[in-house]
Amino acid sequence: MKKKIILIILLCVLVLAVGGWGFFCVKIYDENFNVRGDSYEPMMLHVEDFSGLKCTEYTFPSDRGQMLAGYLYSAGEYRQGVVVIAHGFGGGGHNSYMDAANYFAQRGWYVFAYDATGTDKSEGEGVGGVPQGVIDLDHAISFVEADDDLSGLPIVLFGHSWGAYSVCSVLTYHPEVKAVIECSGFNSSSDMFESGGKSQAGGLIYAMTPFVKIYERLKYGKYAANTALDGFASTDASVMIVHSADDDVIEIGYGYDKYYKKYKDDARFTFVRFEDKGHNDILNDPKDTYKDEFNAEFDHWLGTLDYDYKAQENKERFIEEKAEYITKNLDHSRWSSRLDEDLFARFEEFYEQAIEQAH
Repeated sequence: MKKKIILIILLCVLVLAVGGWGFFCVKIYDENFNVRGDSYEPMMLHVEDFSGLKCTEYTFPSDRGQMLAGYLYSAGEYRQGVVVIAHGFGGGGHNSYMDAANYFAQRGWYVFAYDATGTDKSEGEGVGGVPQGVIDLDHAISFVEADDDLSGLPIVLFGHSWGAYSVCSVLTYHPEVKAVIECSGFNSSSDMFESGGKSQAGGLIYAMTPFVKIYERLKYGKYAANTALDGFASTDASVMIVHSADDDVIEIGYGYDKYYKKYKDDARFTFVRFEDKGHNDILNDPKDTYKDEFNAEFDHWLGTLDYDYKAQENKERFIEEKAEYITKNLDHSRWSSRLDEDLFARFEEFYEQAIEQAH
């Protein structure tokens, strides 16, 4: 009898310990992913930064009725098709990818971009979680396909980081898409938490990931279970995978390496591997020095301040003065023209060939 009691107590302690750990993991996940993501206004791009670019704004509903902000970019009259852009996580909605939208628009494409749930002009107290990106993209594609002016045009997808995972995974629900370009992506929704958390939690992250997977599955159902590899298997779309070996946000093994192992001999897959373009700058021209120049000037400005800008009592003052400095000194002409145009020329050629082959 005594042994039974001890066993029951131990089991109760174990359940409480596991439950507590699971609660902690969910808390950490929500603190990092279920938050608002708004662009930093002083560094935002604007339609006026791009000559001849036009933008029409829309709203459309996502899964829980939350209204998302959509943006249709165009320039000129000829239309090859529609590029749907899925943005990355952190730093706001689609705004950081407006230069990419401009590139395709100037070359005869409609470009439909949007702010995901909980970012910029879209509704939502927070993003919710990684699978929400697939859900929002699913609804964005359906919105484009239902539009009288856009329906009938071939649809291709472009995504970076979180958006890269989304454009691949969503193929399960939209196999009619003609082509996908994913940059710095990952295969399953929990990969973003695991890869990004290694630098903070070390090996402990592997003990947290199983609980994150359960949480995402309970919250998002099929969207959390679906992977990029599932998407690839659901479609005949052409796929380009772009990643850099030194990516320290989404390690190359979470996406590119998995896809290459399975599809390296498949003609509909194109693999572009870099060694030194990192994560956030993979789409930018490595020879463009403006970001480094501006950061150096900003660091010099910091050195001229006559107060401790890191002190809590000076926080609000510094936020205001930092915004004033950036607004006054950021060269929008140079800031908005940092794309790697050689890389984007490859992207456009890939899309054109994919649409031609689909016909």
